[in-house]
Amino acid sequence: MFSIIQAAGWPIWFLLLTSVIAVALIIERGTALRRAKIVPSGLLQSAIAEYRRTGITEEFLARLNAHSPLGRILAAGLKNDRSSREVMKDAIEEAGRGVAHELERFLTSLGTIASMAPLMGLFGTIVGMIEIFGSATGVGHNPQQLAHGISIALYNTGFGLIIAIPAMIAYRHFRAFVDSCVIEMELQALKLIELVHGERR
Repeated sequence: MFSIIQAAGWPIWFLLLTSVIAVALIIERGTALRRAKIVPSGLLQSAIAEYRRTGITEEFLARLNAHSPLGRILAAGLKNDRSSREVMKDAIEEAGRGVAHELERFLTSLGTIASMAPLMGLFGTIVGMIEIFGSATGVGHNPQQLAHGISIALYNTGFGLIIAIPAMIAYRHFRAFVDSCVIEMELQALKLIELVHGERR
């Protein structure tokens, strides 16, 4: 492996650093973005049941707020249970924007790596091509320098694609997952408003 890195030349070190960052981001987002942690099943029903049983208390709101991202949205709505439907909806939307921003954390960085890795590989390819043309002399080519230039060109292109493909797949997957969670939280928040204001049983 080290011989491959040596053959790929100095541009490969930027790609290796990028790959480490990409793997770290994928592991972190894969751990954080789990449906059971974001949109726990049955949370709305249990929150409504406790609301009808004991009403709004500071302890209830604090527990709900700390429970999950969906809990934060429900707590923001229940805190304004005595306000109009519009005020309650505004509070929920404000909390929802904060939750969505938190769920999207690091996704922009992962998407940037996915799009930049092939360009970094291309940069390595250009460096390799410069080495190839630099190997030309008045009487011919230096075979060793020519082979080194080809190695730099091909290895960097390959490494760039190896990093970009999984990073793009992970980025698309996490983006779609966050969008589906946001839609589900919006539907549950709407149901909360209807339940609190007596429009649904």
